[in-house]
Amino acid sequence: MPSDDTPKPLFQRNALAPGILAASVLFLAAVLFTLGWDQFVLFAVSILALIVAWFAGQAKQWWWIPVFFAIAAVWNPVFPLALDPTLWTALQPAAGVIFLAAGALIKSPRA
Repeated sequence: MPSDDTPKPLFQRNALAPGILAASVLFLAAVLFTLGWDQFVLFAVSILALIVAWFAGQAKQWWWIPVFFAIAAVWNPVFPLALDPTLWTALQPAAGVIFLAAGALIKSPRA
């Protein structure tokens, strides 16, 4: 049986998968809204924002938590905000970039 001498990574990026998933939903949000999937977008983004905030807290990168609480509040499906469509169009990709940046930057030491 060969031994595995491959060095193990020192960090893990737990927020990367939810960040990519949320960014995908946000980049496709304009299409999803026209198809009537607006509730799906709101639920997916708000839940994934809270998941990324949780991983940021676990990684002790506290500065991300208010950012993702704000995203969860704006995309909140229970009390949706009545924002101008032009503003929504600008916010969707901006939040997607924030999710991608957080996914890449939030890392915690591997146990």
